[in-house]
Amino acid sequence: MLVNEAVGTGRSAGDIDQIRRALKSRYDELTVEYDEAMVQSQVLRLVEIGDTAGDDQADSGTKTAERDTAQSLLRAILDRRAQFEHALHRLDEGTYGWCEGCGTSIPVERLEIFPAATTCVSCKQSRERRAA
Repeated sequence: MLVNEAVGTGRSAGDIDQIRRALKSRYDELTVEYDEAMVQSQVLRLVEIGDTAGDDQADSGTKTAERDTAQSLLRAILDRRAQFEHALHRLDEGTYGWCEGCGTSIPVERLEIFPAATTCVSCKQSRERRAA
């Protein structure tokens, strides 16, 4: 799919181009998704501003929840987009496919499932245990 056996070892120019295209494609998809979510958020805000007459506490609470959900979605998209931007930067540096924690190669299977991965499974699990 995104990567092949060349990731984590020596990569040919063709392999790097394939990875770059896939990462850039996903980055572009997330940019479009963000732009669409931003428009929806702005429409929601305009409707909220123009439609407050007769609101009770439940109406206000619902509008606040909708606004929070929209903002949460925007943050999540921006976070994912930043991950792909970082992956592209790492590819340019020649560090894509190598764990930022321990320096070992990230398994190809992990990169196929999560192309923006920056750590191997072991380091990721260690970080999650420390965070808990």
